[in-house]
Amino acid sequence: MPASFSVMGIVNVTPDSFSDGGEWFDTDAAVRHGRELAAAGAEILDVGGESTRPGAPAVEAEEELRRVVPVVAGLAEAVPRAVISVDTTKAVVAAAALDAGASYVNDVSALRFDPDMAALVAERGARCCLMHMRGDPRTMAGEARYDDVVDTVRAHLEERIEAATQAGIPLAAIDVDPGIGFAKTGEQNLELLRRLDEIVAIGPRVLVGTSRKSFLGRLTGRDDPRQRLAGTIATNVLALQSGARVFRVHDVGAVYDALAVAAHVVPVGRAAPGASVARHG
Repeated sequence: MPASFSVMGIVNVTPDSFSDGGEWFDTDAAVRHGRELAAAGAEILDVGGESTRPGAPAVEAEEELRRVVPVVAGLAEAVPRAVISVDTTKAVVAAAALDAGASYVNDVSALRFDPDMAALVAERGARCCLMHMRGDPRTMAGEARYDDVVDTVRAHLEERIEAATQAGIPLAAIDVDPGIGFAKTGEQNLELLRRLDEIVAIGPRVLVGTSRKSFLGRLTGRDDPRQRLAGTIATNVLALQSGARVFRVHDVGAVYDALAVAAHVVPVGRAAPGASVARHG
């Protein structure tokens, strides 16, 4: 294969996520869904119990634990070959998920919201993803003001990588995410995709999450998030060409197939040394 990539399947255990809220809220349904995503090609299963859509209300740790931990445990048992990720900004939730079988912490705050998170990831030897976001899901819609969005995102990610490594997290265990849709306008999202190679050049493996997002709906006229698969595929193939290596999506099978074909054809950007992950199939 010309290059490797990993698909991260989204397992939302929330009643209010923007495109599938409530659909997998039941633990058994969420575990079944995760198994289906793994069978379709997801190497990583990302379990989240708090929506990060714009304006989403905060969830208390106790409730997030109740939602997430049984699903992580169920998936760790049902799909032992998959990497189980917990999508949280709370160290107490991450710790319980790691105890239950997770090995990856996907923190949209880039380890900023909880002062205990970086030390936890380092102590447990987990992989983590650091994402760019201004504000929080409640406030980020008003934070999309940049002189140069790519320069700002790159500088932020570089700073967070430094903080993570200073806390003892190995550089090889860090992924970065430019935060498409998080405190970004539609045009800023597109600029990040146009210049994604500048984020790739930082070094760590780059994760891209465009799946079903509203800027795709504005570009295509698709108001229903479930009708944005073609736009999702297009952005992921373009990101692969620019050097992204992890793709967080709802529709795993279709995106996986598109990336598998594209990886044989497109001139693929530089991958971080030692950061490639073998694909299924």
